[in-house]
Amino acid sequence: MTSFAAFTVVEPRKAWPIAAVRGVFAVLFGLFALIWPGATVLVLAILYGVYAIVDGIGGLMQAFRPGDTGHRVAYGVLGALGIIAGILVLVWPGITVLLLALLVGFWAIITGIAEIAAAVRLRKQIHGEAFLIAAGAISVLAGILIVINPIAGAYGIALLVGIYALLYGIMLLVLAFRLRKLGGTTPAS
Repeated sequence: MTSFAAFTVVEPRKAWPIAAVRGVFAVLFGLFALIWPGATVLVLAILYGVYAIVDGIGGLMQAFRPGDTGHRVAYGVLGALGIIAGILVLVWPGITVLLLALLVGFWAIITGIAEIAAAVRLRKQIHGEAFLIAAGAISVLAGILIVINPIAGAYGIALLVGIYALLYGIMLLVLAFRLRKLGGTTPAS
């Protein structure tokens, strides 16, 4: 039986290759997303389509288990809708991406309007309501830009995912090299 202290000293030295491989894949994915954002959003839409089908099958399976009829019907309906949605996404991934971007755009507009209205209503109770108005205005502006050009909104999502993956991968690679160094300087127990 290994003590916790031995585990924390020995295992990190052995973990560096796994961290390095994860880091390399994250960096490669991040670069892919930054270089080809259109392909990235299509791949994400396809992955969602596959997920929706698998989740829908799970819902249908749940519908045939013994239990409350209301829950079984709900699972059956949700399962069928999940499968239909997944198939539609796989048949038309580009439309899915556009609809998602439009949804984000309209959400930003509605949120921004609500923030501006809240700031106006609360102007006598709070100080600095101009910041809430500015935040709402930025949200409305971003939403309008996304609704006008939903492809740019979808590309923006892909670029954010790419930047995240690239930075995450770099951090994992730094960790891997530090762990590897730890392996050379720490004596084995």
